[in-house]
Amino acid sequence: MIVEQLGLKDFRNYAEADVSLSPGANVFIGRNGQGKTNLVEAVAYLATLGSHRVSNDAPLVRDGTDAAIVRARLAHGERTVLLELQLNRQGANKARVNGVNVRTSELPRYAQVVLFAPEDLQIVRGDPSARRRFADQLIVQRTPRMAAVLGDYDRVLRQRSALLKSARARGLRGDALSTLDVWDDKLITLGSEVIEARLALASDLSEPIAHSYAAIAGADHEPRLSWALSVGGGDPEEGSPASADRTSGPLAEQFRAALVARRSAELERGLTLVGPHRDDLVLQVRGLPVRGYASHGESWSVALALRLASAELLRAESRLGDPVLILDDVFAELDAGRRTRLAELADGYEQVIVTAAVEDDVPDALRAHVVRVDAGRITEAGDE
Repeated sequence: MIVEQLGLKDFRNYAEADVSLSPGANVFIGRNGQGKTNLVEAVAYLATLGSHRVSNDAPLVRDGTDAAIVRARLAHGERTVLLELQLNRQGANKARVNGVNVRTSELPRYAQVVLFAPEDLQIVRGDPSARRRFADQLIVQRTPRMAAVLGDYDRVLRQRSALLKSARARGLRGDALSTLDVWDDKLITLGSEVIEARLALASDLSEPIAHSYAAIAGADHEPRLSWALSVGGGDPEEGSPASADRTSGPLAEQFRAALVARRSAELERGLTLVGPHRDDLVLQVRGLPVRGYASHGESWSVALALRLASAELLRAESRLGDPVLILDDVFAELDAGRRTRLAELADGYEQVIVTAAVEDDVPDALRAHVVRVDAGRITEAGDE
């Protein structure tokens, strides 16, 4: 897949922007705060339906306006597709494909992007929500219909938690809440599908992450991924022990049994304490958890390996060709060895987009097409 043209209106600091991109390597050069990351954020949103920097859409809409527009012309071989996305400050977003209105959840069917940024250190060092978000965004790219499943799960979770909170305020016991059983059924159905997709993802990433980590770190530290599941007992969200991956028996039955076991605690706290929203992706190197044990260099290597493994997985499965690989302000953070090895790996993709504050930080192989960004003004190298 190639992004040929990107257009923005009222997105972040851009009132209007239009930039052409080339196959192969493209690099956006500009001082921090000038808007280069905003460009790649817009490209990635089309594929992941989310930002890598903020958890809601309001900050993406330029101050003083009600909506932002992102347009991208994509090439899939000889076929081109025009994607248009309207991000509304209030209300549902809207999308079009080749001028035809579609649900926004349809966009990942046409756009596949893997973005690595300094914020990705939070995947390996931050709280479980960062790891769940990483997994869910990749799941949506692998199986776009999962965007609707995840959305429905979040809606049911909010409704069920609101009921628990109301019951807590009124002092009701669990056996007096017949409506809770209805929400339990919905939570189990949707949540089980999310858990199964996450488990499959961890399994499918195991081989590519081992290869990617060795290529980046120059050593084999045996990286491992597994899920700590709240349906197996404990609460991974709060750091208490839980089973890794599946335990024996049907998942839905485990889910229901865990809800029954935690019912009193849920009513006491007014929270839903069982489900994929409480699970954690456990990352290990050298047999130890990355979080709390890995060195700074190892943490960077794991974060990079997760993204490169994601790109390899999408490349192997997709009919769209290679995903677009975006490296956002990462070369300045890497030592010379990792910088060189990352450039060698990235150079094999159909299209790579790099952002950097200092041009010399970017290896020569990734400087084929240079675009300069200054306070929202975009200038291609040949136009200077």
